[in-house]
Amino acid sequence: MANSRTIRRRIRGVQNTAKITRAMEMIASSKMRRAQERGLAGRPYSDKIKKVIADLAALPQTDSDINPLLKRRPVKNIAVVLISPDRGLSGGLDSNLNKKAASFMLQQQLPSQMVIVGKRGIEYMRRYGRDIKAEFSKLGDKPSLIDTLPISRIIIEAYSKGEVDMAYIVYPQFINTLRQVPVVEQILPIIPDESTKQHVSDYLFEPDAQAVLERLLPRFIESEIYHVVLESIASEQSARMVAMRNATESANELLTALTLAYYKARQESITSELLDIVSGAAAIG
Repeated sequence: MANSRTIRRRIRGVQNTAKITRAMEMIASSKMRRAQERGLAGRPYSDKIKKVIADLAALPQTDSDINPLLKRRPVKNIAVVLISPDRGLSGGLDSNLNKKAASFMLQQQLPSQMVIVGKRGIEYMRRYGRDIKAEFSKLGDKPSLIDTLPISRIIIEAYSKGEVDMAYIVYPQFINTLRQVPVVEQILPIIPDESTKQHVSDYLFEPDAQAVLERLLPRFIESEIYHVVLESIASEQSARMVAMRNATESANELLTALTLAYYKARQESITSELLDIVSGAAAIG
């Protein structure tokens, strides 16, 4: 019976684990849908600002008029913004993301400084002694644009002052519920998207086109980083949902195996007791 009791305790433990992972899967699913909706809601703004920047950047400008965020210069130092999760239990998302960032910096072979969002990335880069300029954590599942402004302002200031000559952002790109891909994208200097260019004559600028561009470029970086953070949250919750679903299925499979083992052990125990009774009766007779 000791064996049966041990198996029964394990069954209760696995049942409790399955309940927890199932609840976490449902929570992650709900958060993922909300993050996707927030990201999709900002796409029209992002698309429009890209079109306007492409048009304004196409206007004739002298070297002195070119905005610092558009200027290209020889690359001697780089900055990397790493957007990572605050929590684990999201499968291989955080480890793949950290490895992608570390591999990219090794390939560049240039002095680099990092701005890291999320505890998982902070812990990883601290462990390997990376130069961390700033750290951000606990943005939550529903950050606002104001929450992400310090991230973009640090990068804009560093580039404008010439502390870095190129800036990249590493984040988990949300492809679909089952697929999130770590990607590296250049954010500075800003490269206008020529495919979105329209006729500049469609716009009336006040006070002038150059002043509008001066105000628009920082807003563009701020909105891009904000939407990347939202996409990272959607990827994190999606990966967690899938991981918890797999954990629940594994727990259920283990529960089935343990139940069969319990019945087998119980049957063996009953059979052994019956044999003892029969043997005892035969000895008395």
